[in-house]
Amino acid sequence: MDELKEIEALQNGSQKAFSLLTSNYSAKVYNLSFSILQNQEDAEDVTQEVFTTVFLSISQFKGDSKLSTWMYRITVNKCQELIRKRSRKKRFGIFTTYDKMETAPASNIKANFIHPGIELENQERSAILFGAINCLPENQKIAFTMHKIEGIPYEEIASIMETSLSSVESLIFRARQNLKQALASYYEENER
Repeated sequence: MDELKEIEALQNGSQKAFSLLTSNYSAKVYNLSFSILQNQEDAEDVTQEVFTTVFLSISQFKGDSKLSTWMYRITVNKCQELIRKRSRKKRFGIFTTYDKMETAPASNIKANFIHPGIELENQERSAILFGAINCLPENQKIAFTMHKIEGIPYEEIASIMETSLSSVESLIFRARQNLKQALASYYEENER
């Protein structure tokens, strides 16, 4: 089915078209969410939210971009909302009592994040790399993740992030520089 017909079927409320859309994009949306959030449960929640948003908002889709680009934009926005929500909780976390701190969920700890696509012998290095990626400024992290981990081209990233191509190039360049700086001491110590 070509994209215009698919969008028209979705806008007409076709369950078959929505099921096809879900089967075609759920893994991509989940992988992007998982790479950005580095938490399986959060990525699953965001994936559900994305498809709910698509289902409820498809009638407002104007076709200014590809359907996949629009879905990736929704995914990135949902991930950013969750990240901001977490950071607000962290800011107000200083008021948390000691009892509540002891029962904080272990899923909030990101230092041991292991991407499931990484081979066993590279897991330590990948955990350190993903820890460094997680410390990048939000826009650098998202642009770098979309390009280097998900393989999304610069032009589509620019459309997803609603920015210029040169901004995306700059974000990814700065992310690389920041990662080099952050990982330099690790590689000097451990990769001799």
